[in-house]
Formats: sequence, C-alpha cells, structure tokens
Amino acid sequence: TTGEFSLLELPRRIGPAALPPVEVVDMRHEPRGGLRSPFSHPLRQGLSRVLDAGDKAILFLNRRGTFPWVRCRACGRVVECRRCAVSLSFHREGNLVCHQCGLRRPFPLRCPACGKAALDRLGLGTERLEAEFTALFPGVEVVRWDRDAVRGRDGHRAILERFAQPGPRVLIGTQMVAKGLDLPRVTLVGVVLADTGMHFPDFRSGERTFQLLCQVSGRAGRGEAPGHVIVQTYHPEHYAIQAAAAHDYAAFYETEMAYRRQHSYPPFSRLVRLVHAHPSAARSQEAAEAMKERLVAARDSAGLTGVEVIGPTPCFVSRLRGRFRWQLLLRGAHPTALLEHITLPQNWVVDVDPVQLL
Repeated sequence: TTGEFSLLELPRRIGPAALPPVEVVDMRHEPRGGLRSPFSHPLRQGLSRVLDAGDKAILFLNRRGTFPWVRCRACGRVVECRRCAVSLSFHREGNLVCHQCGLRRPFPLRCPACGKAALDRLGLGTERLEAEFTALFPGVEVVRWDRDAVRGRDGHRAILERFAQPGPRVLIGTQMVAKGLDLPRVTLVGVVLADTGMHFPDFRSGERTFQLLCQVSGRAGRGEAPGHVIVQTYHPEHYAIQAAAAHDYAAFYETEMAYRRQHSYPPFSRLVRLVHAHPSAARSQEAAEAMKERLVAARDSAGLTGVEVIGPTPCFVSRLRGRFRWQLLLRGAHPTALLEHITLPQNWVVDVDPVQLL
C-alpha cells in the first residue's frame, strides 16, 4: 500500500468453483444440551451428509497426541517435562511426551508432586479426535496426518497418497492438512477448535489464526461438488474468525493494522529479540536484568531516543531443554543501531525482525 512493493491481489479462487461457505459454531452453547463430544451438532450432521454422499472430509485440529495435559485431582499440579516448562502430552501408546524436546516417559501411576493416585488426562489431541470419530462413525476408514503419524523420509507423501485412494473417507490432522492440497472429493472441512493458537502472547497470534483458517477452508469444494466449512470456536466474535469466515482478508487487514498501529508493532516499528539461556534460573534472570541496564545506558549515551527497551521477562516457554530463558525486546524504527554500541556475551541469541515472540 505504500508503493515499496507491487501489491498483487487474488480476488477469487482460480477455477470455476467458488470459495465454500463457512459456518461458525459457538461451542459455548453446545454443552448445555449435554454434548461432551468434540463434534458439535452441525459438524456431526455435516459429516453424516458427506459420508452418505460418498465424499471425503478433512478435520483440522492443531494439537497432537491423545490428551494434551495430565493433571492431579488432589494437588492440582499439571505433569510437566523435567527439561522444559511445558506440560507432557499423553499419547495413545501410553507414554507422556514433551512436544518441545521429545522426552518420553511412561504414564506415572501416582502424581510426581504429591504422590497420590489421582491423575486425570485432559484436553483433546488428534489421536483422541480419531478415536472419537471412529466411535461415532464405526467402519469409516480414517487417515491421521500429524508429526507422530509420519514415518520415514517419504512419510508425508505416503499419507497423502493413501487418503487420495477411494477407501479412506476422512483425513484428521494438524496444520499439515491446511497446506495447498488439491483434493476434488473433499467437500467438507471441519475446524474442531479454532482457538488453539489465538491467545498466545504474540502480536501475530491473530494473523496466524486467520492464515490457518483461510488455508484449511480452501481445501473444501475444489471439484465439481460444492464445499462447506464448519468452524468450531469459543470466541466466534473474534475478528480473525469473522474475517476468515467471510473470506475477507481486506477486513482482517484493516482491523489488524489498526491494532498494530495502536501498539506500535510491525510494520509500524521493527523488533529485535534478545534471548538469554542458562542452566541456572537465577543466573539467566540476573544476566537479563544486567543487559537491560547496559542497553538503556548505551541508548541514552548514543542519543538513540527512538529505541524502546522492553523487559526483561521470562520467555513463554521459560525452560527449554534444561536451560532457563529470559528475553528483551528492542522496538523502534532502527533498533539494530543500538546493537552496534554493545557486545553481547555468551549465552545470548539475537533475532532481528523475529517471526514469533514465543
């Protein structure tokens, strides 16, 4: 829009098929009727219609495993990875798995914190979604496509080729199923939970949600038969979901740019992310606080008044692979200029124009 680059727009889908209509289901109202399944009434009905017609469907859930977390009823603690500050996910083979470092451990009989046998498996992942679908529609062949299902170098291709065969009717997966797949027999896409990445502490969370919903919606109705998309969410009023449901990237752009302008986020500024990692939590925090003082002093002495130093704060994943992490953000029109006035010691990582802040 500023003329620095050429703006190329794609106002309609290539080919004769129109973009599919998107139905947004407010999941806050579903449990009132006693429904405890991950499938809302509209999604159940949509799947039944597709299966009766002999077509195919894609179910998208951007969360692996069977149960994303395990919690103790007695003390309330969530079982975490001993190397990373994240919950361990329960997988169907019976192990708890860390999706950050790959650590695997058997499911404990007792809570590691209080020692009581009161562990509950909670949440919804692709493995459990597959089991729930099979219980709802027995005899229907399902293909699951996530990182755990891929085997070997050609694993992705093998899964896609299998789903393209006449037998499998439903593809369940994470964001892999949202990519540019051209499968004419797919007439229904169900987004089981659109909220999984919407509220992360990252200014691009809304953008990523919008991108994924637009991408996965585009997998429906690419052949002669019309398509339909059902998006399940607990936040139907969110602007990313509203814009994606209307296939209106211009509306999303206007809302997002107003938000970015108000909070001085890119493209109205540039960011530099500085991350310190150390095996000692105290040492990492001390190093981050000392670096804040050095950066502020260097900024003031160099007269770089347009650079803002934000933090330090613990990273979203505060411990990763045994190392505690703290971060600082430099924000301004030219934040890299401040880096020319300091020398970063060991254990610091610099990310200029970071893609994500998590």
